Amino acid sequence: MGDDSTDQASPSRHMGTCDRVRLNRGGNRSINHALHMIAVTQVRRGGEGADYFAKQLARGKTPKEAVRLLRRRVSDRVFRALLTDEDAAQPTATVPDLAALPAA
Repeated sequence: MGDDSTDQASPSRHMGTCDRVRLNRGGNRSINHALHMIAVTQVRRGGEGADYFAKQLARGKTPKEAVRLLRRRVSDRVFRALLTDEDAAQPTATVPDLAALPAA
């Protein structure tokens, strides 16, 4: 073990009897805000997001934790959609038919 920052464990935050891992709040604030608004809107308007939120509450999560989990789920879906769009925008390389090539 050296001075390398990768050797360190995540900082813990002791809250009474619960042990929680401190989350990194860094990143793009406008994207984080947009993801939060999407999650809160899904909870308020019902549907798949509200069902997931209710399921997390039933598992014993606090409302704050349930929204955080829903935000993560939303961000995963947004990221997959971005990857799909990027793949669709990439030109596909085709292999020429060997029979169509002139003989050497």
